[in-house]
This record gives sequence, structure tokens and C-alpha cells, in this order.
Amino acid sequence: MTISHHPPEDLLADYATGALDEAEQLVVGVHVADCARCRRFVRTIEKLAGASLDAAEPVAMGADAFDAVMARIDRRPQAAPRVSEVAAHDPELAGLPEMVKRCKIGKRRRVAPGISMRPILLSGNGKSRAFLLRSEPGARMLEHSHSGNELTCVLKGSFSHLGGYYGPGDFDYGDDEVDHRPVVGDEGPCLCLVAMTGDLRMHGLLGRIISPFVRL
Repeated sequence: MTISHHPPEDLLADYATGALDEAEQLVVGVHVADCARCRRFVRTIEKLAGASLDAAEPVAMGADAFDAVMARIDRRPQAAPRVSEVAAHDPELAGLPEMVKRCKIGKRRRVAPGISMRPILLSGNGKSRAFLLRSEPGARMLEHSHSGNELTCVLKGSFSHLGGYYGPGDFDYGDDEVDHRPVVGDEGPCLCLVAMTGDLRMHGLLGRIISPFVRL
């Protein structure tokens, strides 16, 4: 797998320090798992953070602090992550990254001609929502921008826009300054993992007409 597009370094740093919300952490994590370059960067940030902790002045803890932490751990045993029942029995989800298959995945719904989505059911504590976006070969989105951020990792197939060609493993970052019109490759359906805040802003007369019916 050749990966040409990567998350911005500040986004990778936030991933390494756990500063992203649940949906964003999932999408960046799937890219990092397949990208040696980004894994090296994340490990470097983790080492720097660890060195900073080692150099920090120690702070006195309460006499019962350790016992209190262990008691909380004992009260909340963590089960090993398992592949969700949906992913285990759904042929479309076969071969996807383990981090995705362990998620609870909702039912498919149509978004636009040739485009459908399946929500990923997270805890709901973050500002972003996550979903799988499936587009048929040759599908074209209307030109649009975003009212928030959009993090996309390609899982299968490909798409292209002004930013270039995006194949499996590639990461695309968009914000409210990005204006694009993705076109799906002809080699097969394109399946992407997406974390999004805000909504799409469709351009042109047709975009304004259908915008109320397009919800991601």
C-alpha cells in the first residue's frame, strides 16, 4: 500500500496526546495503523511527552491515592475489545481495519444517488460524528464546502479532487476553507471512514435545492 496523503502534524500531535475526540481519534488511528511515517511521528511525540513528565517537578500525593486508583480499576473491569456482531456477519465489512470492526455500526441509508452511509455508534461525548461513506464507481458529489471539519481515511477504492488522488490508506483533511467536488474512481466502490463536525454547504442552484435532503 502506497500512502501519499497524511494528517497535518498538529492533528497527529493531538492524536498522540489523546486530545482528539472519539470520532477523530478513530479516523486518525486507522490511518496511523497503516502508515509507517505517521507512526514514527506519533512515537516521537509520545517520547517527548514522556520526557517532559520525567523532567517535571514531583507533586506530593495523598497517602491513599494509590489505593483509591486501584479500587476504581477493580470496580470497572475492562473486557477485551471484540469484533462487533454487525461486522462479524456483514460481508461488506469484511477485511476492514480491526479498530473499525470493533465499533457498533448502524444501518445503511441513502445520502444521494450512488452514495450511502452507515453511522458508527460511539459514546456521544465528542463533538464529531463518525460514519462509513460508500460511493459507487464514478459517483460525483456536487461542489461543496463544510461548516466544520472533515477527517477522511480511504479504506477501499479511491476518489479525486483538487487535492489530488486518494487511494487506500490516504487521509484527507477538510475545514470551512476547503471547497471541493470529489469524484470516485472507476475501479470499484469507494469506502471511506469519516469524522465530521458541522454540515455540508452545497453550491449552485441545484445544491441549494437538494441541500436540505443531504445529511451526513
